[in-house]
Amino acid sequence: MAAKKKTVFFCQQCGHASVKWLGQCPSCKEWNSFAEEIVRPESGTGRGAARAVAGANASATPLPFSAVEAGEEEARIDTRFAELNRVLGGGLVKGSLTLIGGDPGIGKSTILLQAARNFSADGRKVLYVSGEESLRQIRLRADRIGTFTDDLRLYCETNLSLIESAIEREQPEIVIIDSIQTMYNEEVTSAPGSVSQVRESTGILMRIAKTLQISIFIVGHVTKEGTVAGPRVLEHMVDTVLYFEGDRHASYRVLRAVKNRFGSTNEIGVFEMREEGLVEVENPSEFMLSGRPLDAPGSVAAALIEGTRPLLIEIQALVSRTNFGYPRRQATGADVNRVNLLMAVLEKRLGLSLSDQDAYVNLAGGMKVQEPALDLGICLALISSFKNRAVDASVVAFGEVGLSGEVRAVSLCEQRIAEAHKLGFGTCILPASSLKRLKIPEGMHVKGVKSIADAAEALF
Repeated sequence: MAAKKKTVFFCQQCGHASVKWLGQCPSCKEWNSFAEEIVRPESGTGRGAARAVAGANASATPLPFSAVEAGEEEARIDTRFAELNRVLGGGLVKGSLTLIGGDPGIGKSTILLQAARNFSADGRKVLYVSGEESLRQIRLRADRIGTFTDDLRLYCETNLSLIESAIEREQPEIVIIDSIQTMYNEEVTSAPGSVSQVRESTGILMRIAKTLQISIFIVGHVTKEGTVAGPRVLEHMVDTVLYFEGDRHASYRVLRAVKNRFGSTNEIGVFEMREEGLVEVENPSEFMLSGRPLDAPGSVAAALIEGTRPLLIEIQALVSRTNFGYPRRQATGADVNRVNLLMAVLEKRLGLSLSDQDAYVNLAGGMKVQEPALDLGICLALISSFKNRAVDASVVAFGEVGLSGEVRAVSLCEQRIAEAHKLGFGTCILPASSLKRLKIPEGMHVKGVKSIADAAEALF
């Protein structure tokens, strides 16, 4: 008689194990996160990652702080993608482990295959390991991108032991794993993609990256909430976490770093999906404003900062009388709670009757922005739509709006104004407190406002 299979429930967020299903994880307090997995008593679950991490420094001994040499700055590998270099912090660091996630079909595998092409063209050996596509499928996709050299090696395998042997044999400089959810470690008996397998597989890859000084890219699937599938510890183990944003049915893509041990997490890269692959967008502001309607109520251009880069974006608002007892408020790209707060400020400080109005706010171009400097633009767009009066297309606005209706100062005003002037805008509405020691480009008219009432009076 066959032995009864043993099942264990694992938390999909933190990896906590339980012999029975629990509604809330006692470790991370997440609700409905337990999933059942089949294991055997001889399973090595939970030990592989610890051995992998320990193996990287097995012979190391504790050293006093003064005995550790700082050395030079981390060596960088040029990806020949200016936008990707920007997000990575100046290039790919040797021996780093980078996780890239995004919705299906958004371009994760495409950008890594293009990067592999650039690396191999520079004479660097690249190993592309695929657990989802056959060699023929990868070749068909690669033929649409361009020509490749033999420094790019393709390998279809999901067994981490065989992959590790191939890496030690080939000695590549860069390894691409597509994807981590298809990889498995023989010592762990649960299915590929499970919490245990993802954690253990990442631990092995981390040891390989650190001991052999090989830069490794990992492709990660995302859940319906938009986070990388698997345990939350996965994002803590890697050096860099990149996310692709944007609608996969649209042409634009935004690459954003949410964790980076070697650079800033505020930088973004903008790409456009074409037949030959992802193409860098050299002027994102012009790209975001393309197709903007002229003399349309509810449309306002705003200036924001992403990392060190100024960007101009169109804010669209639609305010209309509700047909229901409770007005509907919806925001795409902006925080809906922030929109509700700004509408309350407009109603209280300007006397606008918005309590019976539906309000929809959209940031054109698929951008997701949390910067407070967007407040003034959102307010002006809401006022414009409510009064059905268009804002001059040559006007750009930025500034934080407080609960008293005041417009507060924001940073890097000169860069915002310079970007607006470069794109042909003639008037800039900004906080009056930011006017001190500003260098205004010739031909740009700047108007400082102290409150949202001053801004509304200047435009309406």
